[in-house]
Amino acid sequence: MVFSSIFFIFYFLPVFMLLYYLVPGRVKDIVLVLGSMVFYAWGEPVYLVLMLFSAVFNYYMGLELDRIEDPSPRKRNLVFTIVINLLILGFFKYYGFLLDSAGSLFGISIPHPELALPIGISFYTFKNLSYIFDIYKGKIAAQRNLLTFGVYSTMFPHMAAGPIVRYADIEEQLRSRTVNLSKMGIGVEIFIKGLAKKVILADNLALIYNQILATDGRISVLTAWLGIFAYTMQIYFDFSGYSDMAIGLGKMLGFDFQKNFDYPYTSGSVSEFWRRWHISLGSWFRDYVYIPLGGNRAGTARHIRNILIVWALTGLWHGASWNFVLWGVYYGLLLLLEKYVLSRFLGAAPALVQRLYTFLLVMIGWVFFSIPSFGSIAHYLGSMFGVSASGFLDRSFLYYLRSGIILFIISILACQPNLQIRFRRLMRTRPWAAILIDILLFVIAVAYLVSSSYHSFLYQQF
Repeated sequence: MVFSSIFFIFYFLPVFMLLYYLVPGRVKDIVLVLGSMVFYAWGEPVYLVLMLFSAVFNYYMGLELDRIEDPSPRKRNLVFTIVINLLILGFFKYYGFLLDSAGSLFGISIPHPELALPIGISFYTFKNLSYIFDIYKGKIAAQRNLLTFGVYSTMFPHMAAGPIVRYADIEEQLRSRTVNLSKMGIGVEIFIKGLAKKVILADNLALIYNQILATDGRISVLTAWLGIFAYTMQIYFDFSGYSDMAIGLGKMLGFDFQKNFDYPYTSGSVSEFWRRWHISLGSWFRDYVYIPLGGNRAGTARHIRNILIVWALTGLWHGASWNFVLWGVYYGLLLLLEKYVLSRFLGAAPALVQRLYTFLLVMIGWVFFSIPSFGSIAHYLGSMFGVSASGFLDRSFLYYLRSGIILFIISILACQPNLQIRFRRLMRTRPWAAILIDILLFVIAVAYLVSSSYHSFLYQQF
């Protein structure tokens, strides 16, 4: 089940929310866990067992880790828990990739069955691991109530594609949270905004990029740049749209999840971009991989090593393919280049130059991310920079520009904070007008859902 579907919006969500609001106190937790199980099992019932095993296993291992005081057994308990979590993640997500890579290395074919990737396995595994790490470091105490931990581990709003919510951030809300119509209204507004991002913008931008990518033969320089611009906007509105819907649903349930995106395309450096994009994942790798490795405290050589390790893992987390590793290493090298070479030049450059520099490098990065084949990546980059292009300008560019110009303009405006600032001002001065805008966005989004084919969220693949 996905948020951007007629069934979820008009059937599952109203019934679930009615039950959730009618039942008293702690019974809400039971409704939330059962509703999350139905939500998760709707598309892949067999993998519900896997999600529940992860929840129960990490619940009991957290209790054990909290109980043990001797450092040596405590560390063994931590390592065992990490290994089991990563083995499950690795088997379902990476075993085919590893066998194919080994076969390519030795020049043989290793047959293996194709396994469907359990939805959200990367997200709930990392979420549960953050809980275990924080117990080990003494930041939190283990949750004694299995039902309460089940709410944290299985909660459907952020299950499929994040954000990666940490137990420490919602510990108090798991015990006691405010559920009222005011918070419900705020949540609905945020959900509608996310739905509009996904259905009105991301899905239509995807059509343009997919058509350009599927073009037989060579494309012009401008067509190649227009295509990757469409994907750049698509992935932002797709993923930030899901995050907004998750945060909005959390508000409806009484939870306050931290933001996952902070207008990343307004960044003035690649470093700033990654402080604004997929914030929950970046902070996870910083706190649980980068800092434990030594961060930037162990000298230049180790700092470079740590950055490259973290970014290779970040790339691999996104998918079982070498293009994701290449994408991660690309960003690792850019971040090192900024820190040791470009920082003083960037700091002195005008803000517009900084933003243009960052945006162009991010667009190039999305080529590595969106195309699995190294040969196809090289060909597309060659088209962008005139090496394998069919000229600078062609009819395809003019066609896609004319047909998508309004969509592109709206996307450029919507990925900056000005629209949201004005909407908030309107909400304070003329709330009825803001409500009418929300209703209009919702009606348009539903019209697209009714008339268009199904488009899953990009980050549900990860």
